[in-house]
Amino acid sequence: MNFTASQIAELVSGTVEGNTSVEVNRLSKIEEGTEGSLSFLANPKYTSYLYTTNASITLVSDAFVAEKEFKTTLIRVADPYEAFSKLLKHYNQIKQQLPSGIAQTALVSEDARVGKSVFIGDFTKVGANTTLEDHVVVHPQAFIGNNVSIGANTVIHTGARVLDDTIIGKNCVIHNNAVIGADGFGWAPNDNGSYDKVPQTGNVILGDHVDIGANTTIDRATLGATKIGTGVKLDNLIQIGHNVEIGDHTVIAAQTGIAGSTKIGTHCQIGGQVGISGHLTIGNRVGIQAKSGILKNIKDDSKVMGYPAFDYTTFNKAYVHFRNLHTHITDLQTLKKKLDHD
Repeated sequence: MNFTASQIAELVSGTVEGNTSVEVNRLSKIEEGTEGSLSFLANPKYTSYLYTTNASITLVSDAFVAEKEFKTTLIRVADPYEAFSKLLKHYNQIKQQLPSGIAQTALVSEDARVGKSVFIGDFTKVGANTTLEDHVVVHPQAFIGNNVSIGANTVIHTGARVLDDTIIGKNCVIHNNAVIGADGFGWAPNDNGSYDKVPQTGNVILGDHVDIGANTTIDRATLGATKIGTGVKLDNLIQIGHNVEIGDHTVIAAQTGIAGSTKIGTHCQIGGQVGISGHLTIGNRVGIQAKSGILKNIKDDSKVMGYPAFDYTTFNKAYVHFRNLHTHITDLQTLKKKLDHD
């Protein structure tokens, strides 16, 4: 689909400088711009590319002043990065538009409740007593279990598994091969040294606007619910244990593992490959640096790092000395020899 410069300027509240009728049909980096593409200039270090780019349209700041001739049509906006992000979102929505309806090869239970303009792709299974609200999109080869509830405008991508009794809010995205609601890791040792399975009878509840990355797993609770708050964003390859609770608008990067019954507050930022032990309480607005190991409770507004993790500033100060440890040892040995001679 083609868009003119004037149409784009209207969408991002910008002003055209150049050919208002020039058309684009794709997005590009400014250094890789080609005829028919739209790019943006937000970082001054890329300014030189504006004079050589072949992009038909480039978003620039209202304050931008050209020092050379250029051939691209400019659209001046208050914030080029924000405007480009808005166009990306708009482009993605157009690209991902799917027709409503149920594919002939989909298997939908007779007592499932399917809302208006729902799309269910090929070879998808929707279980008994399950509800898909209006405008839900379920891509091919997904599995939706029994007694599941999925809110309006939620998208379930190919290969995702949403198991029995799961509740998913509105405007969520479950990416490829994520598993929501599998059994928690519950085993009890018995007298002969082996383990007996502890039944996992709870479920998983996701709030609105939750994004679950590819191959991420969220276990059902032993009792009650594993809860993921509104606006939570989980990266790919994350493991969330049974009965974990994650507060609103917390973001977690890839390969993090959270053991059972830990509670994480709101607006936290957790880096990649973090390991969090079970039955802990992590406060609100906590920052945890990548590869940290969390073995104890953390208070609100803390910034931690390391294994076991401790205050981020203290860690950095200590690390400076650790890197120079060989020098410190040499100095101590020299000082010891001098004292011995004295």
